Amino acid sequence: MFRPAVFVAAALGLSAVVSGCTPLTSYSGFQAIEAKPADMKIGEDSKSTLMEKLGSPSTVSTFDPNTWYYVSQTTDRVAFYMPRVIKRDVIAIKFNPADEKVSSINTFTLKDGKVIAYNGRETPTRGREMTILEQLLGNVGRGGMLPNDQDNVPGSRPGDRR
Repeated sequence: MFRPAVFVAAALGLSAVVSGCTPLTSYSGFQAIEAKPADMKIGEDSKSTLMEKLGSPSTVSTFDPNTWYYVSQTTDRVAFYMPRVIKRDVIAIKFNPADEKVSSINTFTLKDGKVIAYNGRETPTRGREMTILEQLLGNVGRGGMLPNDQDNVPGSRPGDRR
């Protein structure tokens, strides 16, 4: 014979555990609301009409100010795991420098991306690493706190007696 309170508590506990495994989806970057960057017309739309329809770009090319990028990304996160990128779109819109009209629209997805292997090696420095004890006791035995010879004090002038 089950008690109803135990059954309800078990059902609530099970639903809390299951809801912890539900993925949380987050959207970042450019989100197309009314118009999409891919819908722009080559040769007709200009920088000003693009700003009116889409808004400012996510970024402008460093070397060519006539290339605008609209970047958006969708990620999923489950419980305490690292977020996983589900979808990434980079839309590159190039303008003709003469009349500032759209000359090309390129769409790059997550499949077009490449994984870059960073070099994890470190450049060695001269000298050696000191242990904590060597750092703490490094000045012990090298003399007192006040120097006896005033001419060797850093910041003093030779022959200056104050």
